[in-house]
Amino acid sequence: MNAAPHSAGAPTPHVDDDGVGCLLLAATPMGQVDDASPRLRAALASADIVAAEDTRRARALAAALEVVIGGKLVSYYDQVEASRTPALAEAVRGGSTVLLITDAGMPSVSDPGYRIVAACAEAGLRVTCLPGPSAVTTALAVSALPSERFCFDGFAPRRPGARRDWLAGLTDQPRTTVFFESPHRLADTLADAVEVLGPDRRAAVCRELTKTYEEIRRGTLAELAGWAADGVRGEITVVVEGAVARKTDAADLVDEVERLVEGGMRLKDACAQVTQGGGVSRREVYQAVLERRRQERDR
Repeated sequence: MNAAPHSAGAPTPHVDDDGVGCLLLAATPMGQVDDASPRLRAALASADIVAAEDTRRARALAAALEVVIGGKLVSYYDQVEASRTPALAEAVRGGSTVLLITDAGMPSVSDPGYRIVAACAEAGLRVTCLPGPSAVTTALAVSALPSERFCFDGFAPRRPGARRDWLAGLTDQPRTTVFFESPHRLADTLADAVEVLGPDRRAAVCRELTKTYEEIRRGTLAELAGWAADGVRGEITVVVEGAVARKTDAADLVDEVERLVEGGMRLKDACAQVTQGGGVSRREVYQAVLERRRQERDR
C-alpha cells in the first residue's frame, strides 16, 4: 500500500475545496481490497461524514487501506435509511461532504443509497460518484452472454409464486437479465427458470466474484439447475440470456386485435397495441384484419 495513514491530529482535507456541500457515492471492493481506488482512500480520510452500511466493515476497510477515517462515522443501513436521510441531506446543504459507502460494490444498486440521492437531487444539492466495483457489470462482463443491452432486476422474489410470475415476465424479454440470489434459494430459482423459460436458455452463475474462491458457471438453465441442486455457497449473481426474437406473422395477430375491438378499443389502437415490440407493422396487421373480415363476409 502506498497511501500513508492520515494523522488524526492533522487538518482534514476536503474532497471539495470550494466550500460547496456534496454527497459522494463510492464503490467499495467486493473482495480484493486492492480494487479500491486512490480516490476512495482520499475520500475516507477527508469526508466530513462517512455514512456506511456497516460501520464495523467501514473501519476494517479503512484499516486495510491504511487510512484513518477523518470525519464522523455513522451507520446507514436499510432499517435506518429513511430516518437518517434528512439529517445527512441537511449536512450536505450546510456545506459538508458526505461519503456514502456500502459493504461491497456500488451504493443504490440493491443497497442503501436511493433515498439520500433522491433527497439531495430534489433539493438541488450536488451528488457525484467515485466509480468502481459492481457485481452487476462484473458478472455481465464474464458471463459470455450478449451485453449490448441488459436489465438488472435486483434480488429474485423469495416466494415461489411471485418468483414464477417474475420469471414469466422474462419469457419474451430480449435483453440479458442480471439479478442477485441467495445461495439457499438458487437451486429452486434455477429449477423454476427451467420450467418457465425452458431448459435451453443460456445463463451464467457467478459466485464470490473477485474473491479467492470465485467461480463462474456457464451453461443452459438445465445444466446450471443440475449443478446447483447439490447446494451452493457464497454471494451469487445470475445472468440469463435474453429471449430470441420470434418472427410474427400479421395474420397471427388478427384474433388478438378482434378481442381488443370487442372490448371497446378502436381498430387502429388495437393494431398499435399488439404490434408493440414485434417484428410486424401496424399497417400490416390492420390490412390482415380487413382481409379476414372480407373473407368472412364472402362466405
